[in-house]
Amino acid sequence: MSQLSTTNPGLTQRLDAALSGLAPGYFALVMATGIVSVAMHSNGLKWLSATLLVIAGVAYLCLVLLFTLRFFRHREAVQQDFADPARAFGFFTFVAATCVLGSRLGIEGYFGLALAMLVVASVAWVLLGYVIPWTAVLGRTMRPVLQTANGTWFIWVVASQSVAVLAATLEVIFDQHRRVLALMAVFSWSVGIFLYAAAGVFVGARMLLYELKPESLTPPYWVAMGATAITVVAGARIVGMAEAPMVDATRGLIAGASVFFWAFGSWLIPPLIVAGYWRHFIHKVPLKYEAAWWSVVFPLGMYGVGSRFLGEADKLPIVKMIGFYESWIALGAWTLVFVAMVVNLYRSVLRSPTSF
Repeated sequence: MSQLSTTNPGLTQRLDAALSGLAPGYFALVMATGIVSVAMHSNGLKWLSATLLVIAGVAYLCLVLLFTLRFFRHREAVQQDFADPARAFGFFTFVAATCVLGSRLGIEGYFGLALAMLVVASVAWVLLGYVIPWTAVLGRTMRPVLQTANGTWFIWVVASQSVAVLAATLEVIFDQHRRVLALMAVFSWSVGIFLYAAAGVFVGARMLLYELKPESLTPPYWVAMGATAITVVAGARIVGMAEAPMVDATRGLIAGASVFFWAFGSWLIPPLIVAGYWRHFIHKVPLKYEAAWWSVVFPLGMYGVGSRFLGEADKLPIVKMIGFYESWIALGAWTLVFVAMVVNLYRSVLRSPTSF
């Protein structure tokens, strides 16, 4: 019995080990849950949407607590994440999760809380936007850095556009802050456009210049499509904002660009599906749970919401119908990944290694 206790870690040790290895991009869980909640609200399933909102809120608070504990207990691991170009951009999921959850709370009328979350997300977006490119890319002595570029780099784009979505949502609510919110929405949307172009160039060059192994084609590559979808949502929100100098000057441009990004995002879906088939069925990479799978669920949900918003804003009934049906696919994907996450948590952390 004493030998078992020395060779098998206890629950406290297993929890601490899981905390140390907590993925920087785990806030994608909140992003995915929040956007599927928005989709279900649009589909008229208010009870399901409310349930998902509660799950997203609880997950957000738990992750904030866990990452705070991780910072104090495993600071070296956090520093290593910030210095790793393949993982550091995952920290931007905190920004996107805060804004997605804030947008969903705004639907329920919690505008004050949503505004506070916009402030938190905006500060984090600015800070991380300067810190991460330096710690993970520019400040590295090892070259070339390009070979580490992957789908997580597009999360920076998602974070930028999520700020635009929440700012545009609140612009019509807070008259006294209308001009500031309009400026913030258009500014972050514009920055997101340039970031998408940059990330696309870097990731595309990495795929062309270096060997792309099946193990390297990870789920976050779906964020390339999710970034186009949230750009569409942000654009549709901005087009629907009240009159403001910044909005009036860019409304037509943003409306046209939103259609362009929706078309490009739609075009990306078949190659991403084929890539997944090539990875898991041709090269037999095990299909098991990892936090990165939430980076697939979020783009699916955002594509459905983006299609619906674009269809309503530009009076495109076919696009709106696509968004409606695709949102159910996102719900199915969310259910599968959520169940897999719970099972994985039980098997790898909660269950004793001696339990069979």
